[in-house]
Amino acid sequence: MTPEQVLAKIEQRGKAHGWPIIGPERGKFLDEAVKRHRPKRVLEVGALVGYSAIRIARLLGPGGRIICVEIDPNRAEVAVHNAERAGLDKVIEVTVGDAKKIIPTLAGEFDLVFLDADKTEYLRYLKLVEPRLRRGGVVVADNVKRHEVELKDYLRYVRESGAYLTEKTRFAPTFSTGEPDAIEVSVKL
Repeated sequence: MTPEQVLAKIEQRGKAHGWPIIGPERGKFLDEAVKRHRPKRVLEVGALVGYSAIRIARLLGPGGRIICVEIDPNRAEVAVHNAERAGLDKVIEVTVGDAKKIIPTLAGEFDLVFLDADKTEYLRYLKLVEPRLRRGGVVVADNVKRHEVELKDYLRYVRESGAYLTEKTRFAPTFSTGEPDAIEVSVKL
């Protein structure tokens, strides 16, 4: 199957099961960030079933790699299966465990970080990876409208610390519920 076919299948199943995937509307904004910034090495926190990882991986250039951290072993297994079906299992690596414990063990720099896990921990995830996020690196955060209260410290930090330039907050409906939501893209200065 092509990555696009696998994404379409996940979208079908996601609608039926109410999966909180980024979906095609907000996914376009994620695609834009990947195309614009051309990352080589990506960290995704919160893989769920691999939908976002596939969206990102299909746009990475030669030698590109994405490391996904998923706390739930069953979800991680599904994400690995979906990456294999999309032919991207050599690009997508899924690690099972608590991101707060795994991120400090990861070596090397990252060009892009995609946050889509426990909303109350976004700032902590960012602080853990920040020393290895290169200057000009991009942080993409999902659900910044729907979970604005839980994300207030994270949003204040990326918007007001002087360490990031928030490029865009893009609004589109939540895939599973149709509620208003947003994705925010911030660039490390």
